[in-house]
Amino acid sequence: MAEPDMLFIDTDPGVDDALAILMAHAHASGIAGLGIAAGNVGLHHTTANALKLVELLDAPTPVFPGAPQPLVRRAADAAFVHGADGFGDTGYLPARRVAHNEHAALALLRLSHAHAGELVVVALGPLTNLALALSLDPQLPRRVARLVVMGGAVTGQGNTSLAAEFNIGFDPEAAHIVFSRWPRFDLVDWELTLRHALDFERFDHWLAGDDARAAFFSAISRKARAFNRMQQRPGLLAADALAMAVALRPGLITRSDERAVTVELDGGLTRGATVVDWQRRSGAVANARIVMAVDQSGFEHLVAAALGALPG
Repeated sequence: MAEPDMLFIDTDPGVDDALAILMAHAHASGIAGLGIAAGNVGLHHTTANALKLVELLDAPTPVFPGAPQPLVRRAADAAFVHGADGFGDTGYLPARRVAHNEHAALALLRLSHAHAGELVVVALGPLTNLALALSLDPQLPRRVARLVVMGGAVTGQGNTSLAAEFNIGFDPEAAHIVFSRWPRFDLVDWELTLRHALDFERFDHWLAGDDARAAFFSAISRKARAFNRMQQRPGLLAADALAMAVALRPGLITRSDERAVTVELDGGLTRGATVVDWQRRSGAVANARIVMAVDQSGFEHLVAAALGALPG
């Protein structure tokens, strides 16, 4: 599969989103825009964080604010991991950049026409903006070359509830719309992230350089890195960075499974769970290529280069 010509990144920055955005700007041939949603923290902060990143990078990337809340039910954010501002409560100076006055869902639709057939959509946050775009224009998938979704826990080992991963659990109705109406997408789930942790000491070494990107990410990720260590995780878990690696370099995928995936909306213990038809019992057509393994060294090279620790 060819590497992407143009990315549209739908995101809720967020520390690991920030790393993924740094990777995209280091390695993608073009970025059409950042669509922003509430998720890790509220929309005011996620938009401000996106603007700060593109200013840090001196990039022309437009930032399009979108959904301020889930479609149906309000949900708890992840400020306890990312900080109240989503960037580790570092108190950075606000960006001088300003967001575009166009809703993220409308921007995605417009850009899907402008880059028809070459746009790769990388969804790193709750799927609210994508669900709105699909509801406005069900033909959207025909113009998009590829959709990569970071979300779900394909065997029910959730990180926001017993069974649900955060992005899907934050807005299950939006995920249901996207999963049921998008014919085929790549799914990078939470459990894959657990299998592809980044070694703490090696990651700290990447942050120790004199690159401005490393210095900024070191500051905003301090709280999240401490949380990962406190949870005795196998290393730094960078779910959005892993999804971005898959989007940027599909050749990094070493194992995948094609399966039908749906989202549970009603279960008292399982709302927001991604339900995979592993045994093909439903007769439903597979809609997801579930990424089961990636080339770890290739993934780490993309991350390190985006932090200035290795040549691109």
